[in-house]
Amino acid sequence: MAEIKLYNVKGESQGNISLSSEIFAVPVKASVVHQVYTAMRANARLPWAESKGKGEVRGGGKKPWKQKGTGRARHGSIRSPLWKGGGVTFGPRNERNFEQKINKKMNLLATKMCLSDKVNNNKLIVLEDFSATGKTKELAVLRQVLPGAGYKTLWLFPEKDEKLIMGLRNLSKLAYKAVKDLNVVDLLSSPYVILTKKGIEKLEKRLS
Repeated sequence: MAEIKLYNVKGESQGNISLSSEIFAVPVKASVVHQVYTAMRANARLPWAESKGKGEVRGGGKKPWKQKGTGRARHGSIRSPLWKGGGVTFGPRNERNFEQKINKKMNLLATKMCLSDKVNNNKLIVLEDFSATGKTKELAVLRQVLPGAGYKTLWLFPEKDEKLIMGLRNLSKLAYKAVKDLNVVDLLSSPYVILTKKGIEKLEKRLS
């Protein structure tokens, strides 16, 4: 069993808490985490860029000058890609699909690896219990007395808590998310993770 320190709301250590080795003591493979991370980022990407081809640019229906006799190069439309204001050759199109397939087992494994890395580096902070009042100052003070103050932190809650969200949303370096929605991108984006004992239980149930 993996073990990690347990804290109270004053930032004081309350001994250790045992964690599931199947989730929090998994050997970390950077290649697996990288593959899942890049796939998730690609799946969130949308092809916004869109250029018009020769047939989509407005105008250019009339031949600019006759084919022969002018001494100039022959042209059929002023909307040719050769002309200023013409269509774009091989430009970006919004039909492009960036989606990559993510194997469910690999996704689950990468999440466990990220959590294990947090445990190995003492960046997973577990609170004995916490009841939010909705005040930002209360959460700001709590974050200062816990390890990793000043670093970006992800606060995981077992169930949606409106008062907790109300207090966290005004703190610039504190992100929040439900345990059920946790993914690799979230864990890699925040050096520290905070959750309660109840959150640990729900996280273990979800990932086991």
